[in-house]
Amino acid sequence: MTDAETGTEPDAKLDADHPAEPPAPGLGTPGPRLDRRAPYIWGFLAGLGLLTAIALGSAIWSIKSVLVQVLVAFFIAAGLDPAVRFFERRGLRRSFAVTLVIVIVLLALVLFLVAFVPVITDQVTKITGNAPEWLDALQKNQQIQDLNDEYQIIDKIRDYVTDGDFVSNLFGGALGIGLAVLGALLNAFVIIVMTLYFLAGLAQTKAALYRLAPASRRDRVTRLGDRIIEGVGGYVSGAFVVALCAGLSSLVFLFVVGLGEYAVALAFVVALLDVIPMIGATIGAVIVCAIGFATDLKAGIICVIFYIVYQQVENYLIYPRVMSRSVDVPGSVTVIAALVGASLLGVVGALLAIPTAAAILMLIREVFVRQQDQS
Repeated sequence: MTDAETGTEPDAKLDADHPAEPPAPGLGTPGPRLDRRAPYIWGFLAGLGLLTAIALGSAIWSIKSVLVQVLVAFFIAAGLDPAVRFFERRGLRRSFAVTLVIVIVLLALVLFLVAFVPVITDQVTKITGNAPEWLDALQKNQQIQDLNDEYQIIDKIRDYVTDGDFVSNLFGGALGIGLAVLGALLNAFVIIVMTLYFLAGLAQTKAALYRLAPASRRDRVTRLGDRIIEGVGGYVSGAFVVALCAGLSSLVFLFVVGLGEYAVALAFVVALLDVIPMIGATIGAVIVCAIGFATDLKAGIICVIFYIVYQQVENYLIYPRVMSRSVDVPGSVTVIAALVGASLLGVVGALLAIPTAAAILMLIREVFVRQQDQS
């Protein structure tokens, strides 16, 4: 019989099942049980829940750097997955295809370190050595002289350099730079290792995540998840192709225009910055044009013309063709996503913003909009 039929309350039934112990002699009769619906009980439990949420949020925030590394490694693995599937379509098993892609990537990294890093280091040294001459050339400019007369910028720099504490400050700065480089290398190593693990077990990882969905919706969740990962992989590989085009075109142009002694270093900077949405290509172009003007006025003008033309070609020809199959994000959403990502996670957030925005838009179209159309 139910509680309604017997006329007993749930708490009374629980008390009947578990009768209170008889009171000890001289200690009185036990009072009624606490009301579970009392405001104090609810407030206490709500407070515990709030404290637990704050502690969990604080723990997640304390390991945000690790979470960023995991996220970057997953994005890179998703970007390499199309290459793995390319070899799979050629008849290789998944394990052999992953091994082949890993070997190719490692060989490319070793080749870059052996062949290009010494050249880049040498050219950066040349740029640093020529910087004082470029500063002297800027001092001869009438506008620069007017600014110096008004704000004493050059005089302050000269006083700082000739100050007795300059050497100690320089040592501290060099030590800080060394620690930053060491930390960057350590982060890069961790990301590479996690990328290899993600790439090797991407299929198992996806299957394990999809099994968390209810069986009735698992097929749809699997299709949506595969579409998102495919879009992320297409964007990462597409961004690499676009950056490679920018770097190679800059390399050829710099040799032609007469800046060959800095060509490799500047082309690498342009390719690296071109990965950053919206502002990366512009920053790289400004750096190259500034060095071009410092070297020769004619070379600087030619650099400005080249990068204005190239950015139009990249924005309206190269980028749409490369990204047409991976992301479909309106321009306004791209700008907003990049700004939000940069404010949250800096450069990494700006890099991950566009594929994340594309995934969110796809989910909105396929889930929310479709439900609204059917209602």
